[in-house]
Amino acid sequence: MKIFVTGATGFVGSAVVKELLNEGHEVSGLARSDASAASLMKIGAKVVRGDLENLDALRRGASESDGVVHTAFIHGLPQLSNSMKVRLFAGFINGGPVKSFTRILETTETRAIHAMGSALVGSGRPLVVTSGILALPQSRISKETDIHVKGLMSRAFSEAATLAFVSQGVKASIVRLSPTVHGPGDHGFVPQLIQAAKKKNASPYVEDGSNRWTAVNRLDAARLFRLAVEQGMPGAIYHAVDETSIPFREIAEFIGKKLNVPAVSIARNQTAKHFGFLSPFVGLDNPSSSEWTRHSLGWKPDQSRLFQDLESAGYFS
Repeated sequence: MKIFVTGATGFVGSAVVKELLNEGHEVSGLARSDASAASLMKIGAKVVRGDLENLDALRRGASESDGVVHTAFIHGLPQLSNSMKVRLFAGFINGGPVKSFTRILETTETRAIHAMGSALVGSGRPLVVTSGILALPQSRISKETDIHVKGLMSRAFSEAATLAFVSQGVKASIVRLSPTVHGPGDHGFVPQLIQAAKKKNASPYVEDGSNRWTAVNRLDAARLFRLAVEQGMPGAIYHAVDETSIPFREIAEFIGKKLNVPAVSIARNQTAKHFGFLSPFVGLDNPSSSEWTRHSLGWKPDQSRLFQDLESAGYFS
C-alpha cells in the first residue's frame, strides 16, 4: 500500500513510518522543513512538503495514497506557525490563552482532517486518525466504545471530524493513545513531569496519588497504527494501551527516587503551582482497556514497559 503519514518525523509518527516501511509499504511523509524532508528520504520514504495549514498539500498527499495515517498535532507553542501565534494572542481577550490555544487546535485539526478525508470520499480507503485516552470516563476502566467526558480537554473534535467520513465511503477509524507513550526520545508527559520535579525539588502526586494512567511503548503503538490502516474497520476506535492501570503515585515516586527528591502529596487546588499547563491532567483517574482492540486486530504489545524504559531509555540522562 501507498500510505500518506502526517507527523512523519514526530515521536510516534516516525515509528509509524519505519513500521510501515519494514512491512513493505510505500510511505509518503508530510514535512514542513528541509531537515524533516531529509530525514524521511534517508530512510526510504517519499516527501510531501507542507504542514497542517497547507490544505492543498494534505489533499494531494491523501489523494495519491491508498490510505492515510494522521499523527500530526500541535502540542505546544513551538509548533505554532506565525499566523497561528497572531491568532493566539488576538484571542487572549476572548477567554484567555488556554481557550485561545484550544480554539486554534480544534480549527486547525478539523480543517486538516476534512482536507484529507475529502480526498478519500467514496474510495473505501482507510483514514486513521490519532486521539487520546485521558479524557474518557473517570474512575473506572474505560473501553473503546466510551466517549470523551464533556468539560475535559480532549480530542473529541478529531474523532467527530474523522468518523463523519464513514458515511461518505471512507474507512475512517481512530487510534487513541495512552498519555504515556514511552521509549527513547520521549518528550511527552513523563519527561515534563521529570523537568517539573527537577525545577521544584519535589515529585508530587495529587491527594493520595491513587488516580491511574495507562501506558504503551512507542513501537507497540506504531504497530497498532499499521494494523489499523491495513485491517481497520470503518468507524472503529482502537486503544493503544499496554498497561491498563498505573497509579500516578508510583510514577511520582519513581521520579523522586531517580532524582533524589521527595515524592509528596499535594492538594488538587495546588497542582497548577507545580505542574503548570499539565495540571488539568495529573489528577485524572483513567484506567483503560484494550481488550477489544487486541482481539479485533490481533495486536499483541511485546515491547518494554513504562518503568523499564524509565530505568534504561535515557529519561534521566
